[in-house]
Amino acid sequence: MGGKSGWYRGGVQAPVPTQGRGPLVSPRGGRMRLLAVTLYDTTLRDGSQRAGIAYTSQDKLRIAHRLAGLGIPYIEGGWPGSNPKDGEFFRLLRERPLQGAKAVAFGSTCRAGNAPESDATLGALVEAGTAVVAIFGKSWDYHVTRGLGTTLEENLRMIRESVAYLKRQGREVVYDAEHLFDGFRRNPDYALATLRAAAEGGADWIVLCDTNGGTLPETAADIVRRVAAELPGARLGIHAHDDSGLGVAVTLAAVAAGATMVQGTINGYGERCGNANLCAIIPNLELKVGIRCLPEGRLTELTAVSRFVSEVANLPPWDAQPFVGHNAFAHKAGVHVSALLKDPVMYEHVPPETVGNARRVLVSDLGGRSNLLATFGDQLTPAEAAELIQRVKERESRGFQYEGAEASVALLTYKGQPPFEVLGVKLMVTGGADGPAESEAAVKLRVGDQVVHTAAEGSGPVHALDRALRKALTEVYPSVARMELRDYKVRVLEGSQGTGAVVRVLIESGDGEARWSTVGASTNILEASWQALTDSFAYFLLFREGIRTPEAAMQG
Repeated sequence: MGGKSGWYRGGVQAPVPTQGRGPLVSPRGGRMRLLAVTLYDTTLRDGSQRAGIAYTSQDKLRIAHRLAGLGIPYIEGGWPGSNPKDGEFFRLLRERPLQGAKAVAFGSTCRAGNAPESDATLGALVEAGTAVVAIFGKSWDYHVTRGLGTTLEENLRMIRESVAYLKRQGREVVYDAEHLFDGFRRNPDYALATLRAAAEGGADWIVLCDTNGGTLPETAADIVRRVAAELPGARLGIHAHDDSGLGVAVTLAAVAAGATMVQGTINGYGERCGNANLCAIIPNLELKVGIRCLPEGRLTELTAVSRFVSEVANLPPWDAQPFVGHNAFAHKAGVHVSALLKDPVMYEHVPPETVGNARRVLVSDLGGRSNLLATFGDQLTPAEAAELIQRVKERESRGFQYEGAEASVALLTYKGQPPFEVLGVKLMVTGGADGPAESEAAVKLRVGDQVVHTAAEGSGPVHALDRALRKALTEVYPSVARMELRDYKVRVLEGSQGTGAVVRVLIESGDGEARWSTVGASTNILEASWQALTDSFAYFLLFREGIRTPEAAMQG
């Protein structure tokens, strides 16, 4: 994989650089042997335990099918019998089965003293109807005696007989050895005994779980190697949590040591600090190590899948997320951008398009003319770019911020006639303490040779301004009906100044096909809002609609 994917340097395709410009090596210092890695996604089960996530059964169905489309072969859907929603999800899966992926029902071994045949948890797993089931059991002796309150021998029986029962039902069984790494460090003989019990029961996969997320990569690799030596022929997996910020590193170390199943979640969602993040694991394995995880060509879908899952989960995207985050390939410093224009390899460890992401060059007071030329090189001369960057720096010193307002930056580079000119704005807010406040805005514009004067009411001052401006422009530019305000943010820049502080307003707008952001700044929040609002309409008309003169719009 690593030799096929590449980026262009001076017109010649070069391999994607590996870490340190050389082959990735194992923790013991030898060359890493390449393995076939099987992905196992637990976004819908372990990932749903993150605070703030509450998937519906339909949400889970949508995500499951999107993950199958990405090419992930095992998709864990939930714990049937633990709640009605997971039961409904597995019913929906029978109606709309996954294409090219195996759905997995998750549960535990039978309870202490129970026979598997009469255990409700195992019965619910069989009833879910999936070809694959995953069960977890205890590997740490302290958890057995203190947590389960049973004997070490009884725990081994529960593991062995539970796996064997599910195999008799014709299921592929994934055994998750919970707390394996903690248990191994404290009592390696017993931890290994629990894994042998799963193997004796016929488990197809034995997954070593760093459930508390406290294991270091070197320790994890050493334990995986020791387990592999004790269980020759067993197919081992890794399930890491991120409580030490090392979930991805532990996973990569485990693969280097012999694990061939990788469990994780999209965006690293999970309980506490989350699970090992598949959005970082997959490209690291494919692009850095040369181990294919996804079908040919699917890696370019990773960014879209990451954002889809965050949207369904109703969580804001993690902009700084490696590989797939909005800022993963965003360049702000002028020195960086100058080098980037000569050769991207100088400041990008992989090409953004390999994971479906895109390079962004930000314009700010930390940048130089290279930042503007990288984006607007066909519209600006180097001298114009140098002059404009000074203007940007001066305006940012007054509270504007352009790195998140690409539409306002584009307007700064525009040299033609504006689509409209503001002649006057009047805003009136009425209402007392005993009744709701009412807002009315009046705007006076010059559009070409025409002067338009309109007024409109709104549920608030900004809403009234938006409606009045829209009403005035619609007479000449009917297409403004397609655009709408999507988001409105206000930030007080220096709270110690009280009500006289400078405020920054960011407005996000869209037209159904694209979104863009504009900025305004002032000690008057309504003036800042008006700046951002008028920029948004001007950008739509000039750059989305391509209207360069009011006369052309009226003739059209």
